[in-house]
Amino acid sequence: MRGTHTTRTALRARILTTLLALLALQLGSLVAPAWACGCGAMIPDEDRRIGVDREESAVHWDGRNETVVMRFRVHGDALRAAWIMPVPSRADVTLGDPELFDEIEELAAPERRVRTYFWPREDDWPFTAGRGDGASAGALPGGSVGVVGRERLGPFDVARLTATDPDALGDWLRANGFELPDRLTPELAPYVERKWEYVAVRLAPEKRGERLYGELTPLRISFASPELVYPMRLSRLAATPQTLGLSILAAHRMEPRTAIGGERPEVTFSGRLDRPEGAVAALTGGAPAHLTVLEQRFPVPSRISGDHVLRTVADTPYRQVVYRDRILTAGDVPVWLLVTGGGAAAALTAVLLTVRARRRVPSPA
Repeated sequence: MRGTHTTRTALRARILTTLLALLALQLGSLVAPAWACGCGAMIPDEDRRIGVDREESAVHWDGRNETVVMRFRVHGDALRAAWIMPVPSRADVTLGDPELFDEIEELAAPERRVRTYFWPREDDWPFTAGRGDGASAGALPGGSVGVVGRERLGPFDVARLTATDPDALGDWLRANGFELPDRLTPELAPYVERKWEYVAVRLAPEKRGERLYGELTPLRISFASPELVYPMRLSRLAATPQTLGLSILAAHRMEPRTAIGGERPEVTFSGRLDRPEGAVAALTGGAPAHLTVLEQRFPVPSRISGDHVLRTVADTPYRQVVYRDRILTAGDVPVWLLVTGGGAAAALTAVLLTVRARRRVPSPA
């Protein structure tokens, strides 16, 4: 009885610890600010929170000009938010084609194969006997600021800016409805020193009182650049781990020079598109291109050391392979059962024949 009581006490303590941990996690997600944007800074209204679950970007670079199309999936309680992205030269901003990302996903889809195994596993009979048929769980204004242009694009209010002083840039943004956290201003200094420009965007839902949630309309930003660069420095302020999905269309396969403080970038697809179609063709101008798809995680955003600069590498094709494991069968019968059952039958037959033979041997007189 004492052992049973001790076990129950330990179980209750474990459950209580788990519940407290989950509660702390939920409270932390409500309190922590979420500057979650891979190539800029997402700035919500005061006393509001916004987070980016995932950022997807498609980039086209022809050696002189770069076009970035970005799509964000956001969550939080913000009714409005602002976003800022540094760019190396004068930028043109338009709405992007939502079909672009679906087309790239289809082009870069992994190859699916079936892989068989012999012996039954825990999800196969006879181990599943008595478990029932329950569903399985699913497998994350200052004088030194210039306004180049300002336009309304659907739900976006876009301002294209120049600045010679990061503090003046912060003052302009605040005076024009862009809430900029004080700790972001020092991160703009390297861009000001290099005389980069800025694309500042205010986002608001189409319907009044609606919060920003789900996938936002893509934005397309084009600018001149002698090298393929993807701004990432401002993501150092993110409070939660970040995931970047980057699809690159260029003359050759392109990869980042360094990991800039994140995990090693993973190439999930590399292949030549001789005749691009649809939204992909619209992005490349109809010209052939090599598509490289990258995934990268930043578990500790504060370690991000700069911007991604990408380089040309060998045009080695690659496509991920996703395996679906299946037990080896003959018809609908597992082969292991046939083999072991056949072996047992053969052994039993041998025993029966031996016994029968012995019965036929005449007893000695």
